[in-house]
Amino acid sequence: MPTMNMLQAINQALDIAMTEDDKVVCFGEDVGLFGGVFRATSHLQEKYGRARCFNTPLVEQGILGFANGLAAQGSVPVAEIQFADYIFPAFDQIVNETAKFRYRSGDLFNVGGLTIRAPYGGGISGGLYHSQSPEAYFAHTPGLKIAVPRNPYQAKGLLLAAIRDPDPVLFFEPKRLYRASTGEVPEEDYQLPLGEAEVTREGTDVTVLGWGAQMEVIDRAVELAEKEGISCEVIDLRSILPWDEESVVESVLKTGRLVITHEAPLTGGFAGEIAATVQERCFLYLESPIARVTGLDTPFPLTLEKEYLPDHLKVFEAIKASVAF
Repeated sequence: MPTMNMLQAINQALDIAMTEDDKVVCFGEDVGLFGGVFRATSHLQEKYGRARCFNTPLVEQGILGFANGLAAQGSVPVAEIQFADYIFPAFDQIVNETAKFRYRSGDLFNVGGLTIRAPYGGGISGGLYHSQSPEAYFAHTPGLKIAVPRNPYQAKGLLLAAIRDPDPVLFFEPKRLYRASTGEVPEEDYQLPLGEAEVTREGTDVTVLGWGAQMEVIDRAVELAEKEGISCEVIDLRSILPWDEESVVESVLKTGRLVITHEAPLTGGFAGEIAATVQERCFLYLESPIARVTGLDTPFPLTLEKEYLPDHLKVFEAIKASVAF
């Protein structure tokens, strides 16, 4: 089984999807011959031609408006937003058109074949406009699905599932792991289910939950906790919408404690939704308050990035506090 990084896995997923179905098209800013700013679409234009992998103008609202139109007439568009921070000009197209297209017609027509790829998150010294994690904005919107991979294996399997899913999918890729995360990835075609979390470590004392790049942070925190005799159960949510409520609740009923971490700011972050649901369903089983370890309620700073990010030490401290409560 070959070893590859996350970018290579994403590129291979796109290649497989485009080979299998000639209705799959890739487009975005600089994605053609250049391969995109991160090179995720390298060589696809050479292989499939300019009609199926091409550059768009630098206008995100136009990219998604065009994608909605393509999907509505039967194409399978994979639209790239160069950085997730720049998805906001397309917000109206996504939440008012993409998410509602099926509902306005009683499913006579839909844009279910649409996938939107966007690199998200910090850790690359990108400052205010290249470091944000906007998943919670879209989690408020029925009609969308949201997936976030943590490694190359997941990136390939979840992206193929997203492209083939009958609903529009937002696919947020942790950009700081593009080349930093490597692992074995099967050459063949495979899919991982959307909407299902993965328990990556069994434990009994506390459940630690995250997604995407935070899973690496969690693993480092849990190693420290295990050295102090704390048994941690680790869950990678993988899908934000729909999220796997049953798996999380089952774990918390067992451990009695929950620590949730994400890079996005605390207020309105998706951890709040998870915490509210878990306390409704697990209230009498909780041994301590549900903890949230997140980014700060400030714009994403450049020089203070390390202070802003919820690193493994902050997660470790939350784990200790939860168990000692």
